[in-house]
Amino acid sequence: MKGTVVTAEEVAELFTRTDGAYVFARWARPIVPVIFGVDDATLAIIKGAIEAVVALAGHRMAATDPEQGANLMVFFCRAWRELDDVPDLDRLVPGLGRLVARLEAEGAHQYRHFRFEAGGAIRACIAFFKIEGEAADMPAETLALSLAAQAILLWSDAAFRDRSILARAGKAVILRPDIADLIRAAYDPVLPAAAGDASHALRLAARTG
Repeated sequence: MKGTVVTAEEVAELFTRTDGAYVFARWARPIVPVIFGVDDATLAIIKGAIEAVVALAGHRMAATDPEQGANLMVFFCRAWRELDDVPDLDRLVPGLGRLVARLEAEGAHQYRHFRFEAGGAIRACIAFFKIEGEAADMPAETLALSLAAQAILLWSDAAFRDRSILARAGKAVILRPDIADLIRAAYDPVLPAAAGDASHALRLAARTG
């Protein structure tokens, strides 16, 4: 992608999973975040980044979700095995033990588990970040912006494998302009909250730039 001109093919790549399925979803209900495992200063930075990305999308936040309490849960840890000790987390993330073993084996530093409404929109997101190595040295603002942007939509599992969701503007770290445009377009109320056909990418691309 160059600048903010996004083609339908480029959009489709961002929502086409490694198994070949096109899967798009955005939030329908207001987002209610709760963050575990960071100090108060970092907590404020992360919540600020979430608020900024939600505002970019033209979506809403709320103080509580009437059914779930919180629906965007973020857990920071220094070892994946710490997740085994979080009470009732296995009820939110089925197969948690197998997931932890896989994340350890892959040397992963982050993972997102999404839950969905009956119509396919995002109902909840549980995000995990392992803080070690390069991740431990990353500025909180950079980590927070990446976290917020990757939770606002159901991106492909390979979307940012080879290129970051962020960019530099002088000394500042910002969302890539094409990604910011795409997030705005994805929350156009005319578009569906979930889609499983790649023709949806044409409608998204037509609203960017």
